[in-house]
Amino acid sequence: MTQRVDLATVMDRLAIDELVTGYAVAVDDGDWTAYRALFTDGGRADYRGSGGIEGPADEVADWLAETMRLFPVRQHLIVNRRVSLQDLGGYPGDSAEVRADYINPMLSASGPDFLSGGRYVFTLTRREAVWRLHKVTTQEKWHRPGKSRGDA
Repeated sequence: MTQRVDLATVMDRLAIDELVTGYAVAVDDGDWTAYRALFTDGGRADYRGSGGIEGPADEVADWLAETMRLFPVRQHLIVNRRVSLQDLGGYPGDSAEVRADYINPMLSASGPDFLSGGRYVFTLTRREAVWRLHKVTTQEKWHRPGKSRGDA
């Protein structure tokens, strides 16, 4: 590989990392406009692996907006990011996949808090030099309700 190709790969990885971080921040902050903007036209999200729904990103954003009202404080962390860029004979292509683990503590407005962990699979596409999510899938590995804040 040439330095130019190496630099392009590094830049792609940084852009992809920013996109995945933007996803976490949008969900945690309840910024559903930003959430929608992360996806390609026709992008989808599949939360069935964690008890949710699957569908177009716009519809899933509406569902998340309603569901997340139960948990006004969210701070999920996306870690152990493994990025696989499409390889076109030594040159990066316009698709990528990120497999990343998450831990997701959420504080409830009225009931018990909730804690879960699992793995995301992000499928990404680059169009017009911009990386966007084509599909997000969750694979919850564990969860447990926490104590209500009034419990001893």
